[in-house]
Amino acid sequence: MIAIPAVATQARSAKLLVWLFNVVGSLDLIGAITLATVYNAAPFMGPAYWIPAFWVPALLVTHYLTFLVLLRGRWPA
Repeated sequence: MIAIPAVATQARSAKLLVWLFNVVGSLDLIGAITLATVYNAAPFMGPAYWIPAFWVPALLVTHYLTFLVLLRGRWPA
């Protein structure tokens, strides 16, 4: 949550905070996918099946695109 205002105000720490957010968020998603697979969570999801079906792939794509922006150096000035 700290990265958003840092980017909006173009703070010096913005790029570092976005890196931190992206790495931690990616690791969290990978951990959640792994645990859901290991413990076979799908049969217990009920009507909440749309969360992993829609949001998790969208979040993975968003993290990937953010890594591309960070690595290619096209950071907003």
